[in-house]
Amino acid sequence: MQTKAPKRIGAGARFREWLSHIHFRLVTIEASPHAIALGVAIGIFFGFTPLWSLKTLLSIGVAWLFGGNKIAAAISVQLHDIILPFMPAIYLWEYKIGYWTMHGYLPRRTSLHALSLREYIHWGTFFTVGRPLLIGSVVIGLPSAAIVYVVCRGLVARHRANRVER
Repeated sequence: MQTKAPKRIGAGARFREWLSHIHFRLVTIEASPHAIALGVAIGIFFGFTPLWSLKTLLSIGVAWLFGGNKIAAAISVQLHDIILPFMPAIYLWEYKIGYWTMHGYLPRRTSLHALSLREYIHWGTFFTVGRPLLIGSVVIGLPSAAIVYVVCRGLVARHRANRVER
């Protein structure tokens, strides 16, 4: 008896399948298109922040506070895992934008020396590195969240309209 070998799927096809699955999960949530889109936008916004251990909790809490869908916020904040290999470059970009926003000019030289554990938990490090990074993440995250809100609300409304027509 011959058995067929499992069909190998390429990385691009797996990525499209995964995105399709996420899309299906988001559009089938029982909530208004506004609540789903707001939850997704909040999750995308917090995905840009450097608050690694608090991203999901903050996105769920803020979604609850503003009437967005908490499940959509939790799903979308995890979408940043796709760009995880690029996050150091994005954080550097956020730092430079935040520094420019605070001081009016770009830093002359960005030093990426290794920080010891003691420096990570020191308030001075937070105020010299963390504050420009947080401000830069807000500057990048707000327009991204606004764009995602508009796109997501349109996708959910279109999916619901197509489902009613059938």
